[in-house]
Amino acid sequence: MTSPANPILLAQNVHKAFGRNEVLKGIDLQVAKGEVMCILGPSGSGKSTFLRCINHLEQTDRGRIYVDGELVGCREHNGRLYELPDREICSARTKMGMVFQHFNLFPHMNVLENLIEGPVRVMKTPKEAAVERARRLLAQVGLANKETAYPRQMSGGQQQRVAIARALAMEPKLMLFDEPTSALDPELVGDVLAVMQDLARSGMTMVVVTHEIGFARSVAHSVVFIDGGVVVEAGPPQEVLDNPQNERTRSFLSKVPN
Repeated sequence: MTSPANPILLAQNVHKAFGRNEVLKGIDLQVAKGEVMCILGPSGSGKSTFLRCINHLEQTDRGRIYVDGELVGCREHNGRLYELPDREICSARTKMGMVFQHFNLFPHMNVLENLIEGPVRVMKTPKEAAVERARRLLAQVGLANKETAYPRQMSGGQQQRVAIARALAMEPKLMLFDEPTSALDPELVGDVLAVMQDLARSGMTMVVVTHEIGFARSVAHSVVFIDGGVVVEAGPPQEVLDNPQNERTRSFLSKVPN
């Protein structure tokens, strides 16, 4: 893989352990502006942990992660890293939107309220401007008629599309998706993937942890296969998915629907 000159995301030698369980064992990855990177791998391989380290929901034990040229979650002084205060970490997270497996919408708020909460409270966006943008985003994800609905009144696929719109409402430079279709009934997956495909075509920089091989093949600029906390194979989708060089990659892909 060629290295972008000024990557939006740069991960260098990222390590993370939970007790004696070393989950990430030195991840090196970079993503250019406008690039879609899909991360594949078996359960427990470290994919979701790596995603959570990017936006500092998990602290790394070693290594550095930069988003848009800035260290995530810490500052460096005399070669040592120091954790930033929570307020500064929250401010840095506004550069990133994250979509989880299980939506994480506020159940006591309707759709429109879910979308404007972050911009108004965190970014201090005037409410009128936040509402206008929220309505544009709901139209973009095909839910313009749902702004007064509550999460409990919506299908899983609709909730996930609201979650995508809510992340976009913060105007992030990088979107992170942690298996966004894994909790959905099969017939609801297509609508969510279609929204993500449109987002990719619009030029949004995206890192997507997924088992949707067809999505990765059609949308990704690069595909990364992680196993055992290390990058086993990485490259363009036509190489990694259609002509994998590593036996572990071939074994994994043979067991995943294409």
